[in-house]
Order: sequence, then structure tokens, then C-alpha cells
Amino acid sequence: MVNWTQMHDCYGDVDRVPALLEQVELEDNAETWKELGCRLVLEHDLVFPASFAALPRLMCLAARSAPARGLAGTILRRAAGHHGCDDLLANCADEIVEFRKLLDRHLESRPVDYLAPFLDSLAAMEEYHWSAVLGDFTDDFYHLACPNCAVEVTIAIGDNGRYSAIRDWNLGDVDRRGLRPAPSEALSGTGRWMYETAVRDGHAALADGIAHLFGKAECPHCASVLNIADEYTSANRPVLP
Repeated sequence: MVNWTQMHDCYGDVDRVPALLEQVELEDNAETWKELGCRLVLEHDLVFPASFAALPRLMCLAARSAPARGLAGTILRRAAGHHGCDDLLANCADEIVEFRKLLDRHLESRPVDYLAPFLDSLAAMEEYHWSAVLGDFTDDFYHLACPNCAVEVTIAIGDNGRYSAIRDWNLGDVDRRGLRPAPSEALSGTGRWMYETAVRDGHAALADGIAHLFGKAECPHCASVLNIADEYTSANRPVLP
């Protein structure tokens, strides 16, 4: 049982969140959901003890409530931060497993906002890094250091091309080199799940972007070949508490 007297929200209150949860459990009210979201996630980034204390109840509501599903996913995506609530998160491990299954069924229904539950699914798998940085590949850029010469390489995956380049302040992306997408059979782990899920659900552009993201690039400066996902993850993966 949650001791709500110790679970403050972003306003420092300890009694308002449980009252709001009781209200949405009885009636799916838009204004109540709006206030609940504001109290549990501050400026789409910061979360609080009340956020994780509310997770099991939000996940129970997720099967019949889109706001509950979205809010639970939003909180999960911030679970890699230094929030000091690891015990609360661990206590809802079983609910997270079921939530991930629910999200997978939701993705199969091909919702209009496909990317959001896709990112929530990654967070439910504890893949917080990709959940935080993955875009829809219409105009995505990833910056990493070449492991051979240390020059900063820009990786572009979008409608304007799929290439590695050196970014110049005045000239833009110069000395472009085409990326080498990973063959589907070469993908493994999270990359394979991401690709196969996007393919299954008919999101060809997302799948193609993922294949390029988990593929290889040539450094425009020294011509060494690097694994994009490995190098980007090494440089940017959040440090878990």
C-alpha cells in the first residue's frame, strides 16, 4: 500500500493526487486528467514520488483510458533520471510487464500517434536511451565523435537524405557520405525489436530509419567505418542511478 503522506507531487502536495486518481477511476474527465498530468510530470521532464506511486493505478486504467495510457508512458520515459524513487518503480515491475503487453496490442492497432506508444514501449523495456532520442526520421540528426579521429560527425536520417557529414556553421553539412543500413537479418536485441515491430505495423519509413540508425557510417574526415547506434549510445546513454 502506498503511504501518500510521503508522496509529494510537483506542487509539494500529498493529498491531491490520490483524490484525482479516485475521480478518474470513476469518470474519464478531461479536466481532471489535465490537472493530474500537471501534478505528476513537470514541463514534460521532471517526475516526483507521487508520479511513481500513481503508476500502478494508471496502468490498471490504461486498457480503457487513453489518457491513463499516455500519462503512464510519459512517466516511464523519465524513469532513468535521478528521481530517488527506485523502490517505487521496482514495486510496480509486474504492472510494467502487463503495460508493455498492452502497448504492443495498441501498436498493432496502428494508432495515428504511433510513435508515442512506440517510445513508451521502449521505456517499458528499460530502453530509456532510445525512448528519449528516437524520432520519426522525417528530419533526424544524431551527433557523435568518430572513435578513430575524434572529429564530430553528424548523422542525418530524414527526408533530405541519409548520410554522415561534417557540420559547418556557414556551409551546413559538408563532405556527405551515404549511410549503410543494417540488413534486417543482422539486427539483434533492441534494434531488431524496433525494426520488426515497425515492419509488422506497416510503418515502413520508421523501419527504414531504424535500419539506417543501426547501420554503419563512414567518417568524412578519416574514412573509418563506425557503427552508428553503438557509438551514439556510448556517448549519450543516460547514467542510471
